[in-house]
Amino acid sequence: MRPALEIRKPTMSRSERLLDLVQILRRHRRPVSGRALADEMGVSIRTLYRDIATLQGQGAPIEGEAGLGYVLKPGFMLPPLMFSDEEIEAIVLGSRWVAKQPDKRLAAAATDALAKIAAVLPDDLREDLDATALLVGPRADHLETIDLGVVRQAIREERKLGFVYRDAGGSSSRRMVWPFALAFFDKVRVMAAWCETRQDFRHFRADRMSDLTATDIRYPRRRQAMLREWKATLDAPGRNGAKNASD
Repeated sequence: MRPALEIRKPTMSRSERLLDLVQILRRHRRPVSGRALADEMGVSIRTLYRDIATLQGQGAPIEGEAGLGYVLKPGFMLPPLMFSDEEIEAIVLGSRWVAKQPDKRLAAAATDALAKIAAVLPDDLREDLDATALLVGPRADHLETIDLGVVRQAIREERKLGFVYRDAGGSSSRRMVWPFALAFFDKVRVMAAWCETRQDFRHFRADRMSDLTATDIRYPRRRQAMLREWKATLDAPGRNGAKNASD
């Protein structure tokens, strides 16, 4: 008789294992034995005890001891230092992409954020971050002349924006809008807003906007509500999404 195949779990990093241990402890409201924890994680009891000690040393409120069981006190929040391999790849790839965008302040913020994360990561995760093979290609030439930081601030503060918009045919018009979203495509940035001129949702390409004017006037709707309503219009029967401002 041929021996049964042994199914091995994929090898995980120590940081991933510690994260899994915290998640398992969160599922148990009563003390759980070290042996039960070790079996669930697929590690030796000795490794389990070392991991418990490591988490306790990092501030995790784990109570108990060998032979009695362990319990994680409620309210513990994971520090933002423990990431899976794919989470690290997502963070690095996203930050690198943003760092190459024409929004200079957002690009600088992405670079700074990645440096801050790297500074506090455990050594093994810092090496994974530095060695990730996911790269971002060179950005295309952009012709935007407005400060996208002003647009982002208006969205955050729910304030009206004024600007001159040039449509695809070259005609220009002055607009006052209620901005609530900014989409980043490979070659263009597109602002979604409620247009006071059209009395409807419109999309505005940033490279066709000029004479941008930030105001202190709060628009009368909540941004989250407008975003939900706008999304609903994209799927509405008979309507091919919100129209562009050039109509």
